[in-house]
Amino acid sequence: MSSMGNGSKIIGVLGGMGPAATADFYQKLIRATPAETDQDHLKVLIFSNPQIPDRTAAIRGEGPDPLPALVASAEALIRAGADFLAMPCVTAHHFFDGLQAAVRIPILHLVRETVSAVGAEHPELRRFGLLATSGTLQSRMFEAKFEPQGLAVLTCDRSLQESCVMEAIYAVKKGESLERPRRLVREAATHLLERGAQAIIAGCTEIPLVLREGDLQVPVIDPTWNLARAAVRYALTAGLPLGGRRSCYKDRG
Repeated sequence: MSSMGNGSKIIGVLGGMGPAATADFYQKLIRATPAETDQDHLKVLIFSNPQIPDRTAAIRGEGPDPLPALVASAEALIRAGADFLAMPCVTAHHFFDGLQAAVRIPILHLVRETVSAVGAEHPELRRFGLLATSGTLQSRMFEAKFEPQGLAVLTCDRSLQESCVMEAIYAVKKGESLERPRRLVREAATHLLERGAQAIIAGCTEIPLVLREGDLQVPVIDPTWNLARAAVRYALTAGLPLGGRRSCYKDRG
């Protein structure tokens, strides 16, 4: 078998938001790559920059704008040789347009890849429970992609969002034992299932560390996995446009 990685594009991973989620994304890149030897794997540059300001705080108007640090991290990856970027932080996609406008190489869009994967793999589902940061909920980035396709996005009430979802996310970021955040996330997921969700979106890249496919009686949609698969496709396929996978849905923005 010839070495696939030799002629492939170099993946730049704009990470550190947080470090455990970045490590999880890299593991998924490896899993998604059709390799038989070391030489078949892809060239990957990872810049884990945990000093990027908190994205949820910025969206809430309670902290500094992370866009300058995102741009600086992206430029560091470009200087190192990255051909395109993947950003394994959902909330950071609130700043996607500004980041893409500031850099000269393409950036994969995690939410677009997720709605594309849902259309291809779960066309029968119509109601999705979203576990994500409060910043992601406020930005409505999933609703912007899902609702035009006739897909409903259900979220937790404010009290449960703060006491379960955000508490679990920041516990993972702190490096806490995963037992408590796993319990909190399942409590929030159960609430969404009771509200009629047919699947749960692990809509923060810390969530798949404590909630995985098979943990619930419904599908768990993992945007980190969807982003990893998209990055592998793009790296291996010369000329494939971003979002170029086959989809049951047409992206409307």
